[in-house]
Amino acid sequence: MTKAFTQNDILRYLYNETSVIEKVEIQKELFLNSELREFYIEMKDLVTSLANLEIKAPQSAVDNILEYSKRHNLQFHQ
Repeated sequence: MTKAFTQNDILRYLYNETSVIEKVEIQKELFLNSELREFYIEMKDLVTSLANLEIKAPQSAVDNILEYSKRHNLQFHQ
């Protein structure tokens, strides 16, 4: 019996959260199922974009956090 893979299964595959057997089965399904393959490609591109995204907080936000920490005697650990 062939398992019907879901988008959730594809995401688990994308994040290497599948067993070796599942990985092989999903790879076969991606070859055969254009809808899941398209979803995989879109999610892979999205993950790559997010990994390359740089977010910089405004200095005023950083200053506010540091001031709050000083007032409440919180320690910052790097």
